[in-house]
Amino acid sequence: MVDLSVTFDSFPLAEVFTISRGARTTAEVLTVHATANGVTGRGECVPYARYGETRESVAEQVAALPTGLDRAALQGLLPAGAARNAVDCALWDLEAKRAGRRVWELADLPAPGPEITAFTLSLEAPETMRAAAARNAHRPLLKIKLGTPDDMPRLEAVRAGAPDARIIVDANEGWSAAVYGDLAPHLLRLGVEMVEQPLPAGEDAMLAEIDRPLPVCADESCHDRASLPDLAGKYDMVNIKLDKTGGLTEALALRDAARAQGYAVMVGCMVGSSLAMAPAVLVAQGATVTDLDGPLLLAEDRTPALRYDAGGVHPPAAELWG
Repeated sequence: MVDLSVTFDSFPLAEVFTISRGARTTAEVLTVHATANGVTGRGECVPYARYGETRESVAEQVAALPTGLDRAALQGLLPAGAARNAVDCALWDLEAKRAGRRVWELADLPAPGPEITAFTLSLEAPETMRAAAARNAHRPLLKIKLGTPDDMPRLEAVRAGAPDARIIVDANEGWSAAVYGDLAPHLLRLGVEMVEQPLPAGEDAMLAEIDRPLPVCADESCHDRASLPDLAGKYDMVNIKLDKTGGLTEALALRDAARAQGYAVMVGCMVGSSLAMAPAVLVAQGATVTDLDGPLLLAEDRTPALRYDAGGVHPPAAELWG
């Protein structure tokens, strides 16, 4: 019999984090604890207002689940989203702890290694973004948050601040087809390798009709395997986030299905702690782009935390997760 409980946790950010939809100073997360026979597994999610989620609504979803459920049953009891993610990852962690094995062994996956991760620069004034790029110019991959009508000065400023870094761009649904068409040549000129979700989800049909001179990645337009049919002809890559897929179980299935259909894979995250990133490291093995920098944006993290170094983000210690 598995008992579920929930805690609300807050982690201060090292700096204000801004995207086109707003700014935040803390990472507000929900942690699910799955306990059976004195052993507890944990999973973390970041409820996202963009999808109508709050910590309270997610907690209500978890509280309504029957006792004694397993991962297979869970998939049909909750929709893809933050609540199912935290429960699914907690159940994986519990199973691994009870078996004395690592999650990747239970999932019949190769032992994971480190993956180079992007580091995100939040949306600021151009001079502020240039300074942030210069401070982080040593990092191999920078991700720029954009999505406003005045993005060209920001792009130019970041490239000036980090002339040798690889750059990807996340518009967070903030552009129109016309704006993207105008910006695309400049993205190429400045060496941008990929653009993430340039148009709003549900309003992205034009991507199938206009030139895509650089790869376009679906984020808000891709949640789980059910999203894939609608992406055909519009996107070249999918961004897999566990808070969208509803956990590790669906994330692994989405990764395999997306690759089978010819999509490149990006593995991303919301702004959460190392506990939220830990299962995503397994999904990120061999990904074209890994964007699991949430803990790098925090002033305080969980203990133990994930290890980040020149090799990238490393798989979690068993004491953290899995």
